[in-house]
Amino acid sequence: MTRPLLSALLLSLSLGTAALAQDAAPVTTGPNGEPAAPADKLVLSDADIAKLKAGGYTAAFSWHELYDWSSAVSRGARDEFDRLGIKVVAETNASFDAARQTADVETILALKPSVLITLPVDSAAGVATYGKVSAAGTKLVFIDNPAEGMTVGKDYVATVTSDRAIIGARTAEAMAAALHEKGKVGYIFHDANFPVTNQRDQAFLWNLKTRFPGIEVVAKAGMADPARIEDIANAMLTQNPEINGIYVPWTEPALGVLSVLRQMGRQDVRIVSIDLNEPAALDMAKGGSVSALIADDAYGIGTAAARAAALSLLDQKVDPLLVVGAGIVSKDNLVDGWRASLHADPPQSVLDALK
Repeated sequence: MTRPLLSALLLSLSLGTAALAQDAAPVTTGPNGEPAAPADKLVLSDADIAKLKAGGYTAAFSWHELYDWSSAVSRGARDEFDRLGIKVVAETNASFDAARQTADVETILALKPSVLITLPVDSAAGVATYGKVSAAGTKLVFIDNPAEGMTVGKDYVATVTSDRAIIGARTAEAMAAALHEKGKVGYIFHDANFPVTNQRDQAFLWNLKTRFPGIEVVAKAGMADPARIEDIANAMLTQNPEINGIYVPWTEPALGVLSVLRQMGRQDVRIVSIDLNEPAALDMAKGGSVSALIADDAYGIGTAAARAAALSLLDQKVDPLLVVGAGIVSKDNLVDGWRASLHADPPQSVLDALK
């Protein structure tokens, strides 16, 4: 039985795609141009579930880092594996260390799991880290980015991620709402070869220019190293003091932009970014500079990854790129948005700030 639809906050793939159905509109694709398919099309019959429960299958996770978002992905996968009678035997946290993740994967393989779900720290590590998984006969499902040098349908089952085109549309809509569809925007993009952020950034820019002519992008800056975000924001605002809205590709560097705004005393500038975290949500709850955060269905990504792996154990076909929707989380719907995305309540500090 498919998990119930989340809420109106997480707009469906079909609705989002219809909204973007214009010439040259950005679309979400895999690294080799694989088309995106909605994750909720994955269905297991009662007969499928019975076979899985009788199969004695096991699963493991190798995470790039465990934090709010990835923990929600893990919960979604764990709950689905539990429903299907698949035992989780290991979960590792590489703390963004590629060498450590390679060691984690080798340790996991000693347990001979039927399934491995992972988000690579370094996609370029590719075959060196994950080739052994495929060779061992373990079904491999990637989150967000597949490892380089791996062939979908042969070396791994699928990649499960958020619909980046939809996220781009939602960020543009959130910025337009924050500025009442008129203003000057600074655009900070991820200046690295990372398809998830690259496609989101490009989709934001396309939607803003195409759909909201009253908003002008007056400054662009690439961010290769998030540790330099304060220097980038400081230079952007100093050179372009007319800016009253800033797009940041995800929430960790957005906190650096927030710090700069506070140092400058610029309470007139609105921030729109992607993903949820406590400091950004707390600022938003207090009516600060963070106007909106775009959140995908992290729990649903985990559910879909587990379901894709289970179908592959039954030798059933799975689409190479599976995507979930995303919604705008603002102060007005912060609690519901947090629950919809992460399947948990917001931190107590955020709840207290909303009282």
